[in-house]
Amino acid sequence: MDAYIGFLGNAYPWVKAGHLIFVIFWMAGLFMLPRFYIYHWASAPGSAEDKAWIERERRLRSIIMVPSMAMVWIFGLTLAFDQGLWTTPWFLAKFATVFALSGFHGWAVGYGKRMASGYRAPSDKSLRFMNEIPGIATAIIVILVIVRPF
Repeated sequence: MDAYIGFLGNAYPWVKAGHLIFVIFWMAGLFMLPRFYIYHWASAPGSAEDKAWIERERRLRSIIMVPSMAMVWIFGLTLAFDQGLWTTPWFLAKFATVFALSGFHGWAVGYGKRMASGYRAPSDKSLRFMNEIPGIATAIIVILVIVRPF
């Protein structure tokens, strides 16, 4: 087994694996939630369909997304401190992108709560745009981590 440098020692690959596993779970939720909102938008507030979408969205957020995001941050910060990445330009750009994606997550959660109270945007165009944000962020993060362009 290879020797790892940093306070994690041989636990490093396990922490990195945990980070990646929870990134996948979180991103799956971020891809699904805006799509759920697009379908939810078409339902009449207060209808049985509306109530079913509210419950689906709540479960997605509380069972998958929020715990996964928390674990991404815990494992990710642990790795960043272990490897001393705080002065590395590619990492700082990745950190900023993940921070922005976390903000998007918060905004999306708030939007769902507004929809649960009966709010409907005049059209579903904003929701369709929301659906693209996680994919764009994923592409940026993967390029920063794998290519390390700077």
